[in-house]
Amino acid sequence: METNAKIFSGTGSRYLAEKIAEKFGEPLGKVNIRRFSDGEIGVEFEESIRGQFVFLVQSTFAPTDNLMELLLMIDAAKRASAYKVIAVIPYYGYARQDRKDKPRVAIGSKLVANMLTAAGADRVITMDLHAPQIQGYFDIPVDHLDSSAIFIPYIQSLNLSALTFAAPDVGSANRIREVASYFEVDMVICDKHRKRANEIASMVVIGDVTDRDIVLLDDICDTGGTLAKSAGLLKEKGARSVTAFCTHPVLSGNAYNNIDSSVLEELVVCDTIPIKSGSSKIKVASTAELFAVAIRNAYENKSINSLFLRSKQSNK
Repeated sequence: METNAKIFSGTGSRYLAEKIAEKFGEPLGKVNIRRFSDGEIGVEFEESIRGQFVFLVQSTFAPTDNLMELLLMIDAAKRASAYKVIAVIPYYGYARQDRKDKPRVAIGSKLVANMLTAAGADRVITMDLHAPQIQGYFDIPVDHLDSSAIFIPYIQSLNLSALTFAAPDVGSANRIREVASYFEVDMVICDKHRKRANEIASMVVIGDVTDRDIVLLDDICDTGGTLAKSAGLLKEKGARSVTAFCTHPVLSGNAYNNIDSSVLEELVVCDTIPIKSGSSKIKVASTAELFAVAIRNAYENKSINSLFLRSKQSNK
């Protein structure tokens, strides 16, 4: 049955948008994103979107062209008289710049939120923001999806007999505690101290991991240094095995070497960012169905509460 909703994609996330559209049950819309000889971006919708719910799928990972494409698509959709313009941002870039932790620095995540709103977005659908309070930077509705809906079935399939969850830092303890509570198992914390970005000065494990099968959970894997060091330290403290789950595979710098040379059994990531290189230890889980359901519910004005871990816990 024909719907009043259309899904379009930027160039950076087309691989995912095609799967989302397939799960949603509608073909991906036609949009022409062109580059001028100087690198300037131009956007043109090649079909009518007047009066439509327009969902624009684009993660804002580097380079910043991905963000600029999304802003231009939003602007073009508003000028083409779309009824509602919803930015579907599987990976929200600049989320790590969420506060002034030292003098004279930018709050990048707030700036991006302002840009998306100013461009004309009516709603944002995203997943695992680095800091959940970033939702408050928007003056429009934000549907903040949780990768636990994808990772929990995978963890259950591992059938780990001595399961314990580990938080890679103190800041992620609350999120990991919620997942550990779902499985009714213990958790530990790897407390790290950084001298500067992407460089760990020291790390300690808070809790007992002896003869335990550890599952590390994090939202972003950038250089892989934190995961590799955490896994090594957990093994030194007596862990039987260490498996990691990270939502967003940024995987920059020496990330692939760091992961391949680590003691990790495997690293499971989502497809919010495309994998640049192959690795025997990296497995990719699809977010397409989760985003398709969120898009369907947003279009039909239905609740998305069933997609969250808290809903799964209440139904146990």
